[in-house]
Amino acid sequence: MAGSSKKVVFAALAGNTLIALTKFGAAALTGSSAMLSEAIHSLVDTGNQGLLLLGMRRAQKPPDKQFPFGYGKELYFWSFVVALLIFALGAGISIYEGIHGILHPGPIENPVYNYVVIGCAILFEGLTFVVATTEFRKVKGDLGYVQAIRLGKDPSMFTVLFEDSAALLGLFVALVGIVVSQTTHWYYADGIASLCIGVILGVVAVMLALETKGLLVGEAARSEVVEGIERIVLSDGNVTQINELLTMHIGPEFILVNVSVDFDDTCDATDVEDTVSRLDQQIKNTYPKVKRVFIEAEAWKGRRPQRQARLTGEFEPVPGQREDADQSGDLELNEEVAQ
Repeated sequence: MAGSSKKVVFAALAGNTLIALTKFGAAALTGSSAMLSEAIHSLVDTGNQGLLLLGMRRAQKPPDKQFPFGYGKELYFWSFVVALLIFALGAGISIYEGIHGILHPGPIENPVYNYVVIGCAILFEGLTFVVATTEFRKVKGDLGYVQAIRLGKDPSMFTVLFEDSAALLGLFVALVGIVVSQTTHWYYADGIASLCIGVILGVVAVMLALETKGLLVGEAARSEVVEGIERIVLSDGNVTQINELLTMHIGPEFILVNVSVDFDDTCDATDVEDTVSRLDQQIKNTYPKVKRVFIEAEAWKGRRPQRQARLTGEFEPVPGQREDADQSGDLELNEEVAQ
């Protein structure tokens, strides 16, 4: 999946670089506000692809003492920065240019350049969009596009998809604005088109920010993964109950799992250790994205046992001490198997 993401980002980077140069040239020759907005849009997209590549590279850094779970969330951070740049630079400048074009309308000079550039841009953006859509279709499986985006854990993939969709829509809006302005001499159309492009970018930026926020804060693994882990744990004969199962994506390819279980009262210390090791391997083998599994042994909170098993054997509750499962008799076994 990481390879697919890089392929999409590199394709978008190459396409947007060429498009930005041609758009700026056309804007300088024609004076079109809509074309200038599109040029700024492509320039911002080019910078965004660079930031996504930076995030993908930094996310691969190995864990260290300061970041024991690695740097996977770096990608989420830089994806959020991309959303902010689209909103602040892309949408902000386009809206400004649109308002300026409406307040100070004027004829478009040499409109043929605009048509040539827009045609080339649609071709380049279309090719990038096809690459992004093809790769996204491979990873989304049977899910619909909207559902796959909502549940997706790789922001680099759907960021490019959003950007390309906005770029193609913006190009058609710019084309309509230029055609109307040239054929009807209603020069406000060019500024209005620029304003519409700014609104499109603003909407895309907000959508990206919302999708990335959940990942940045700490989004759980997909429901089918959580349910699968539950089945694996409960299928073990030494486990009688799951108290709590928590998951979190540290990165697109890194899931952290923490599970609290109630072991059968007949299990001794060796049985518990063997069960923990066995569950750790089964979960990781079934779901390769799971990199860390923490298993906590805790008496089922639905009952109040008089005696609870510990690694060193049995213990009697101290007189006056609460016997609730959340007050005594807890055991944490943290199993970290090197990948």
